[in-house]
This record gives sequence, C-alpha cells and structure tokens, in this order.
Amino acid sequence: MKAWHFAAASMCLLLAACSPPEPLKIGFVGGLSDRNSDVGQAGQNGVILAIEQVNRSGGINGRKLELVSRDDAQDRETAARAAAELAAEKVEAVIGPFTSGVAAALLPVLAKTNTLAISPTLTSMDFYHKDDNLVRINRTTRDNARDYARVLYGLGQRRIAVAFDVRNRSFTQSWLDEFRQAFSDAGGTLVAEVPFESRPNVDFGAVVGDMLKGRPDGLFYIAGAIDVARLAQHSRRLAPALPIGASEWAATEQLLELGGKMVEGLVIVLNYNRDDDSPRYTAFREAYFKRFQKTPGYSSVSAYDAATVLFAALGRREGKASVKDALLRHGPYQGLQQEIAFDKFGDTQRKVFFTTINDGRFMLMR
Repeated sequence: MKAWHFAAASMCLLLAACSPPEPLKIGFVGGLSDRNSDVGQAGQNGVILAIEQVNRSGGINGRKLELVSRDDAQDRETAARAAAELAAEKVEAVIGPFTSGVAAALLPVLAKTNTLAISPTLTSMDFYHKDDNLVRINRTTRDNARDYARVLYGLGQRRIAVAFDVRNRSFTQSWLDEFRQAFSDAGGTLVAEVPFESRPNVDFGAVVGDMLKGRPDGLFYIAGAIDVARLAQHSRRLAPALPIGASEWAATEQLLELGGKMVEGLVIVLNYNRDDDSPRYTAFREAYFKRFQKTPGYSSVSAYDAATVLFAALGRREGKASVKDALLRHGPYQGLQQEIAFDKFGDTQRKVFFTTINDGRFMLMR
C-alpha cells in the first residue's frame, strides 16, 4: 500500500512538472462599441496579431500569452469597471487606453494594484512628464499642434475656425490650447472655437454655421472620424471653397469610408508612414490584412508597437522587477517603423507624416 501511494504521488509530481506553465495574461482596454470604436477595434487587432505571432514562436520564456480584453465604451464609469476587472485578472500590464477622455478614470484604478498601462495613442498634456503607472507610445498634443500650426500657416491660412468634441475634452481641449498658442505665435488667429458633444443627433450644420461667423480662411476639426466626416459634409455645402483639416484622432480608415468625396483635400497627420515599403512594415501589413481582411490604421500600428515593447520587457524582466522598471531599463525598442525610446517618465517622441486625402487615400504631403 505504501508503495502504491508513493507511486501515485510520484506520478502526480511528474504530471505537474510536465504540464504547460500558466500563460501570461495581457490586458487590453479600448473603445470597442462607442461612436469612435474604429480606433479601439483597430488597436485590438494590432494586439491580437502581435500575441498570435509571439505564441507561434513559443511565447515568452516558454509561457504563452493570453489576451484579456475589455471595452471602455468611451465612458468614464465603464472604463473604471473595465480597469478593475483587468486588475482582478492579474494581467501583467494593460495595452490602452486609446483616448484621453477615459484615461483619467481608468489609470487610478490600475494604480491601486500597480498595474502598468501602455497607451498606444494618448497625447494629452494631462499625462505628460508624470511618474505614474502610464507609458505612452505617442508624442504629445503640444508636438502635434505646433507642427499643424506651422504647416497650415505655411499653406496660407491666417484665420482658422475650430470645432472640437468635448466628449473627449482631455484631448481636444489640450490640443486646442496648444494649437491656439502655436498658431498665434506664427502670426495667425483662431476666429471661432465651437464646442460640441459627439452624439448621433448633433446639428453639424449649426456647428459649421457658427464656425463661419468669424469669416475664416480655413476650417479645422478636433474630433473622431465619424464626426469629422459629417463636419466636412456640411462644410462643403456651406463653404465649398474653404480648405479643411483635422487632428490626428480622425486619421482612420473610417474617415475615408464615411467621408468620401467630402473629405478630399483634407489635411491630417499620421504617426506612421502608410507608404513604407521596408521589409518589416510590409510583412506586418500583409499579415494584418491576411488575418483581418482590413488595412491597418494608425491605432493598429501604435498598438502593435506597444505590444512589441511590452513583450520585449517581459522577456528581459529580472527577478521581482516591476513591468515599468523592466520596460524603462531595457530600451530602446525597435518598432515597426521607428525606434522607441522612453525617458524616465515613460514619455517618448514619434515621427509624424502630414498627408492630404486624395482619390480616397492618405497621400504624403511633399
């Protein structure tokens, strides 16, 4: 009987030793169901692709990756619940959020368990230069707004009217404040600043009408793709000769699909080069299209880069070091198109590319 018990115990130990190790849980949070869900959905696709590629290669130190995804619905209360659920799942880190509007509600919840958030797209100055549980893959609204001011002024625009979505106010107000200062420094003037809250029944004709009261020589929208498409439609009807532009938030495939001919000529910046023909980016683009039957957008690229950074840091983490410590210690990292290097606050720089929409495509400005 003792021999049987010994054999049984030995078999249990052997089976335990042979069983696969527990997977590393990777959190994701983004807007997957709101009006601007194109950003979150494309970002999630980028993370899914990165995880599947790592798992096919054996995982990280022999451990496979498991995605735990949550929808923040672009709502602060929903975002806070999503963060609590991801923390309860004991994820290694969270890739997201994608908009500044929910970040303020989400980040403090993750901080309670020292869970790191790696945002592919946050740019608001509210999150810049802070020693917290956030690392950003993107540059700031200050960087982007200054470049926009220079480019638009260089295109001859001196009196610009702006419409901005207050639903994502942490981003849009930060962007507007930085743009106003930079455009004024260049010699230009904002002749109208028209707020609206993104929802299905917004009277965008009235919004554009208010923009035109200041007699601008250019119209600019700080909003997501679906609202920019509608603003452009009314702008073309009420002031067809005025040039139009939009902040980087709207630079998704949905803008091209919904905007059609109404967004032709629109000036907008991308944080990646769509025309890149390097082997690294070409392989990503082809793999992404094969997996999702869609062209990757800026949030897909940024989320894939965020995943690349996180997985490299997890693979190099030593002992009981936190994910953030490992991430900051072992950089810089090679992204799809550019090197990603963080300062001590987890902030980074990123090269951007100004485009205009021509023939239904984002075309690089020369």
